[in-house]
Amino acid sequence: MFGLGPAVVATAAGLSAGQTIVARDANHIDGQGGTRNAPNETMPGPRNRPLEQENPDSEFPPDTDNGSVRPFKYSFSLSRKRIESGGWTRQVTVRDLPISKDIAGVEMRLVAGGIRELHWHVEAEWAIMLYGTARITAVDQHARSFVSDVGEGDLWLFPKGVPHSIQGLGPDGCRFLLVFDDGSFDEFHTFLITDWLTHTPKEVLAKNFAVPASTFNRVPKREMFIFKADLPGDLAMEQKQAAEGTGTIPQSYDFRTSEMKPTKVTRGGEVKIIDSKNFPVTPITAAIVTLKPGGLRELHWHPNADEWQYYIKGKGRMTIFIAGSDARTMDFQEGDVGYILQSQPHYVENTGDTDLVFLEMFKNPHYEDISLAEWMAHTPRQLMDQHLKVGIDMLDAVPKQETVITPA
Repeated sequence: MFGLGPAVVATAAGLSAGQTIVARDANHIDGQGGTRNAPNETMPGPRNRPLEQENPDSEFPPDTDNGSVRPFKYSFSLSRKRIESGGWTRQVTVRDLPISKDIAGVEMRLVAGGIRELHWHVEAEWAIMLYGTARITAVDQHARSFVSDVGEGDLWLFPKGVPHSIQGLGPDGCRFLLVFDDGSFDEFHTFLITDWLTHTPKEVLAKNFAVPASTFNRVPKREMFIFKADLPGDLAMEQKQAAEGTGTIPQSYDFRTSEMKPTKVTRGGEVKIIDSKNFPVTPITAAIVTLKPGGLRELHWHPNADEWQYYIKGKGRMTIFIAGSDARTMDFQEGDVGYILQSQPHYVENTGDTDLVFLEMFKNPHYEDISLAEWMAHTPRQLMDQHLKVGIDMLDAVPKQETVITPA
């Protein structure tokens, strides 16, 4: 189930979308649209003003926040970039965000012709193109090939252990996000073809391929990792060449989100859910969510997996409730990662004046959620009102089916 409810936070305060996070004066910031003038709320002394502006709900949290909730946010901007001749990469893993045990993320930029070296890893690799175009290749355990070109918004999935490559195409290469189904994944310690060969005796390589040992004299002495090269040849030609003798992989490793109708559309935005039902090879589920200004991804939780988030565009905030009266609100913008443990309820609100676009990722081939509204709508009215004291009329008006996204 997937739902987004009314964006009532901004309108209840009498504010338009984009005004819920504002700087009130030189001494303090208010993330709720109220006034912070009490002596105990001023901030004399050292300040990190840029960070305060990005995180108003941490500087002055809503009154509903309580207790000790460990951080569930980390920005790719804080991650070290490894820069090579063909591009750069950086990652957010459990080493950066300790709560993120099930999923890790990698951002990568490849220039035109830049190649992420032929490699493989233990973890499955899910990806979304954020910019530009690329050519991807893979070979499965039956020696069947896969060669395809992908563009902005397209996805791919390389199963565990399947060797593959990525190369940036013209005119300006590409940038993409990789998601791995293990929080301990390390992009800098993958199985690389050059690294393997240079650490295998030449006489063994010669015996394996029935060629002179000198054939391998020019194998690089260190990994190539990300390097600049000529652009690849014609796609159809390379597909034919790679398929010689064994054919192609029967199930596509890429997915065109541009050709997919949204799972749900309203005046408040849309969502596309991609799991094993429509992308059979994937063990990782994704929801691509777009919220209009002021829109709310309704109060809900996921019963079958932790949720890893990546913010592509816009600004938002999220409150997580972890039970025992503990809750915390944090602010997000593009390039940030969020993480919610399985079954912890939360919402996401668009607090900016442009669309908020973000990914919800799950280490599970099937998407599941439970919304607060649907729970309330399908529980006997008297029983629910005995708990909440909101009145039978209010409960009668709760939608009986998910609304996904409603206008602000």
